[in-house]
Amino acid sequence: MDIDLVIDPTAPQLRALVSALAGTGAYVSSDSADGAFAHRSMFNVVDATSGWKADLIVRKIRAFSETEFARRQKADYEGCPLWVASAEDVIVSKLEWAKLGGSARQLEDVAALLRVHAGRLDRAYLDRWVGELDLTAQWEQAIRGERR
Repeated sequence: MDIDLVIDPTAPQLRALVSALAGTGAYVSSDSADGAFAHRSMFNVVDATSGWKADLIVRKIRAFSETEFARRQKADYEGCPLWVASAEDVIVSKLEWAKLGGSARQLEDVAALLRVHAGRLDRAYLDRWVGELDLTAQWEQAIRGERR
Protein backbone atom coordinates (compact mmCIF):
# COMPACT_ATOMS: atom_id res chain seq x y z
CA MET A 1 0.00 0.00 0.00
CA ASP A 2 2.90 2.34 0.77
CA ILE A 3 6.55 2.38 1.67
CA ASP A 4 7.96 3.15 5.11
CA LEU A 5 11.31 4.92 5.25
CA VAL A 6 13.19 5.62 8.47
CA ILE A 7 15.23 8.79 8.19
CA ASP A 8 17.74 10.37 10.55
CA PRO A 9 18.13 13.95 9.32
CA THR A 10 19.34 17.11 10.95
CA ALA A 11 16.84 20.01 10.85
CA PRO A 12 18.57 21.62 7.81
CA GLN A 13 18.69 18.27 6.01
CA LEU A 14 14.98 17.75 6.61
CA ARG A 15 14.14 21.22 5.25
CA ALA A 16 16.24 20.48 2.14
CA LEU A 17 14.51 17.11 1.68
CA VAL A 18 11.03 18.62 1.98
CA SER A 19 11.96 21.34 -0.48
CA ALA A 20 13.37 18.83 -2.97
CA LEU A 21 10.32 16.59 -2.70
CA ALA A 22 7.93 19.52 -3.13
CA GLY A 23 9.93 20.51 -6.20
CA THR A 24 9.08 17.17 -7.85
CA GLY A 25 5.36 17.85 -7.58
CA ALA A 26 4.89 15.48 -4.66
CA TYR A 27 2.60 16.55 -1.84
CA VAL A 28 4.49 17.07 1.41
CA SER A 29 3.60 19.35 4.29
CA SER A 30 6.52 21.23 5.78
CA ASP A 31 4.49 21.71 8.98
CA SER A 32 3.96 17.94 9.25
CA ALA A 33 7.65 17.32 8.58
CA ASP A 34 8.65 19.84 11.26
CA GLY A 35 6.22 18.26 13.72
CA ALA A 36 7.57 14.79 12.95
CA PHE A 37 11.11 16.03 13.53
CA ALA A 38 10.18 17.63 16.85
CA HIS A 39 8.26 14.59 18.12
CA ARG A 40 10.30 11.88 16.41
CA SER A 41 7.23 10.63 14.59
CA MET A 42 6.24 10.36 10.94
CA PHE A 43 4.93 12.40 8.04
CA ASN A 44 3.73 11.49 4.56
CA VAL A 45 4.83 12.24 1.04
CA VAL A 46 2.37 11.51 -1.77
CA ASP A 47 3.24 11.38 -5.44
CA ALA A 48 0.51 13.44 -7.11
CA THR A 49 0.71 11.51 -10.38
CA SER A 50 0.66 7.89 -9.21
CA GLY A 51 -0.87 8.31 -5.75
CA TRP A 52 1.97 6.32 -4.17
CA LYS A 53 2.55 7.25 -0.55
CA ALA A 54 5.71 7.13 1.52
CA ASP A 55 5.67 7.32 5.29
CA LEU A 56 8.87 9.06 6.40
CA ILE A 57 9.59 8.05 9.98
CA VAL A 58 12.08 10.19 11.89
CA ARG A 59 14.31 7.84 13.86
CA LYS A 60 13.60 7.90 17.56
CA ILE A 61 16.35 8.63 20.06
CA ARG A 62 16.35 5.44 22.10
CA ALA A 63 18.41 2.27 22.32
CA PHE A 64 16.26 0.07 20.06
CA SER A 65 15.96 2.63 17.28
CA GLU A 66 19.68 3.34 17.35
CA THR A 67 20.46 -0.39 17.21
CA GLU A 68 17.88 -1.00 14.48
CA PHE A 69 19.33 1.79 12.34
CA ALA A 70 22.90 0.54 12.85
CA ARG A 71 21.86 -3.00 11.81
CA ARG A 72 20.31 -1.96 8.49
CA GLN A 73 21.55 -3.92 5.50
CA LYS A 74 22.49 -2.77 2.03
CA ALA A 75 20.23 -4.12 -0.70
CA ASP A 76 19.60 -3.59 -4.39
CA TYR A 77 16.13 -2.97 -5.81
CA GLU A 78 16.02 -2.97 -9.60
CA GLY A 79 19.48 -1.43 -9.80
CA CYS A 80 18.83 1.11 -7.06
CA PRO A 81 20.96 0.68 -3.93
CA LEU A 82 19.12 1.14 -0.65
CA TRP A 83 19.26 0.21 3.00
CA VAL A 84 16.68 -2.10 4.57
CA ALA A 85 15.94 -3.13 8.13
CA SER A 86 16.78 -6.66 9.20
CA ALA A 87 13.92 -9.14 9.47
CA GLU A 88 14.29 -9.12 13.26
CA ASP A 89 14.01 -5.34 13.43
CA VAL A 90 10.97 -5.31 11.14
CA ILE A 91 9.37 -7.88 13.45
CA VAL A 92 10.03 -5.80 16.57
CA SER A 93 8.77 -2.63 14.86
CA LYS A 94 5.59 -4.35 13.73
CA LEU A 95 5.02 -5.69 17.24
CA GLU A 96 5.33 -2.11 18.53
CA TRP A 97 2.84 -0.83 15.95
CA ALA A 98 0.46 -3.62 16.95
CA LYS A 99 0.78 -2.64 20.60
CA LEU A 100 0.18 1.04 19.83
CA GLY A 101 -2.76 0.56 17.51
CA GLY A 102 -4.08 -2.92 18.22
CA SER A 103 -3.64 -3.77 14.54
CA ALA A 104 -4.21 -7.40 13.66
CA ARG A 105 -2.55 -6.71 10.29
CA GLN A 106 0.80 -6.01 11.97
CA LEU A 107 0.61 -9.32 13.85
CA GLU A 108 -0.32 -11.15 10.63
CA ASP A 109 2.76 -9.60 9.00
CA VAL A 110 4.94 -10.78 11.90
CA ALA A 111 3.51 -14.31 11.65
CA ALA A 112 4.29 -14.31 7.92
CA LEU A 113 7.85 -13.09 8.55
CA LEU A 114 8.31 -15.85 11.13
CA ARG A 115 7.22 -18.45 8.56
CA VAL A 116 9.36 -17.03 5.74
CA HIS A 117 12.50 -16.64 7.89
CA ALA A 118 12.02 -19.80 9.98
CA GLY A 119 15.30 -21.02 11.42
CA ARG A 120 17.25 -17.96 10.26
CA LEU A 121 16.18 -15.38 12.84
CA ASP A 122 18.34 -14.26 15.74
CA ARG A 123 15.97 -15.37 18.50
CA ALA A 124 18.18 -14.02 21.30
CA TYR A 125 18.02 -10.57 19.68
CA LEU A 126 14.23 -10.84 19.32
CA ASP A 127 13.83 -12.03 22.92
CA ARG A 128 15.94 -9.12 24.16
CA TRP A 129 13.86 -6.41 22.46
CA VAL A 130 10.49 -8.09 23.00
CA GLY A 131 11.31 -8.09 26.71
CA GLU A 132 12.83 -4.61 26.90
CA LEU A 133 9.98 -3.02 24.94
CA ASP A 134 7.25 -4.98 26.78
CA LEU A 135 5.95 -6.67 23.63
CA THR A 136 5.43 -10.16 25.05
CA ALA A 137 1.65 -10.21 24.53
CA GLN A 138 1.99 -9.16 20.88
CA TRP A 139 4.86 -11.61 20.33
CA GLU A 140 2.81 -14.51 21.70
CA GLN A 141 -0.14 -13.57 19.47
CA ALA A 142 2.11 -13.47 16.41
CA ILE A 143 3.63 -16.85 17.27
CA ARG A 144 0.13 -18.36 17.58
CA GLY A 145 -0.65 -16.91 14.15
CA GLU A 146 2.52 -18.45 12.74
CA ARG A 147 1.39 -21.93 13.79
CA ARG A 148 -1.94 -21.76 11.95
